[in-house]
Amino acid sequence: MTTGSNAVPDARRTFLCKLYPPRPTFMADMTAEEREIMNAHVAYWRAKLAEGQVVAFGPVADPSGGWGLGIVKANDEAELATFRDGDPTIASGRGFRYEVIPMVTVVY
Repeated sequence: MTTGSNAVPDARRTFLCKLYPPRPTFMADMTAEEREIMNAHVAYWRAKLAEGQVVAFGPVADPSGGWGLGIVKANDEAELATFRDGDPTIASGRGFRYEVIPMVTVVY
């Protein structure tokens, strides 16, 4: 459920998604092929943002190694798995992985 001053009830669940790259130095030393994968990843997430499935996303400059943050709406874990598996980073088989954490509520 989403809460906020102008919120419209949304029965979908909200998930915090952390995308871990194949190595901690990825943000600084990605290859040209990896950059293409990341461009496709961003296009995928932008399309999902436009559709209303993504609330927000972006890279996080963690000193211990960068990672990507996304807030995603899905009806259930199966829908979220379909979303995750459709991400070009996961489909690439290049060692990217998601950590998914359900959120209790979202305020925006």
